[in-house]
Amino acid sequence: MKSSRLVSVLLLLQTRGRMTAAQLAEELEVSVRTIYRDVEALSAAGVPLYGDAGHAGGYRLLDGYRTRLTGLTADEAEALFLAGVPGPAAQLGLGSVLTAAQLKVRAALPSELRVHADRISGRFHLDAPAWYADADETPYLLAVADAVWNSRVLHVLYRRWREPTDVERRLEPYGLVLKAGRWYVVAGPGPRTYRVDQILQLAADDEEFNRPDDFDLAAYWTAYQRDFHDRLYRGKAVVRLAPGVTLARAADHRTEKDDWTTVTVPIESVEHAHGEFLRLGTGVEVLAPAELRDRIARTVAELARTYGNSRPSGGD
Repeated sequence: MKSSRLVSVLLLLQTRGRMTAAQLAEELEVSVRTIYRDVEALSAAGVPLYGDAGHAGGYRLLDGYRTRLTGLTADEAEALFLAGVPGPAAQLGLGSVLTAAQLKVRAALPSELRVHADRISGRFHLDAPAWYADADETPYLLAVADAVWNSRVLHVLYRRWREPTDVERRLEPYGLVLKAGRWYVVAGPGPRTYRVDQILQLAADDEEFNRPDDFDLAAYWTAYQRDFHDRLYRGKAVVRLAPGVTLARAADHRTEKDDWTTVTVPIESVEHAHGEFLRLGTGVEVLAPAELRDRIARTVAELARTYGNSRPSGGD
């Protein structure tokens, strides 16, 4: 909608300063001609908006001009308050800052949107960690966050899974990521990904580093997760699934006359797949690889012998 876009233009100029029509058009995914019309509409509404010609030109607001957040829609206000996750903010030492910011935003909202914000805060709570996972001890999280923010080099003793397990590393921390309640730091050179809770010792000095201008943390993390899953699921298994049973990442579906479906699924290893398929009980039959089928068969036979007795051993 045009009204929503006008507010977006205003907020972009307020937060970023001078921007060209082309930059605004790219940001809002509209034509440059549309931006020209929006600028005219804002000027006609009394917004102190000025255009500078030349190579370094662009649109800007009069110095000191600020607008209240009255342009927020109900959905935007709800999303804003839903996005505030108090746990991670507190871990980073920003709990009170988050609370203060939400209070200021709430005070700026019209009364009808304030009601929506209160409803969303009272009815939805985000709990990032997994249910059965204990909270990770991350004593160096604040120090890592400070180094990320100030582009400071870190020297750490880090514990990894392969030998030698404890290694010294010089890190240039580009950014922090919270995934399922666990903090990761993405650091150069490389870059590479490190679990913050596996940092055993940490020392920060005054050495600064230059964060690559073209580094995109979100894009890196998306690619990292994709590569991680590609490395994780290096094997394949062929299985038959009972009617109604489905598996994620299954391919090459072939339904048989008895309504069972034969599919090919990626697996991490025989050991991991053994436990995962046993959980499905009689809803799955492993056809290949033979090593996995034989291992499940042996486990089932052992279970049959264990539970074949009418009474548990040691009973009265």
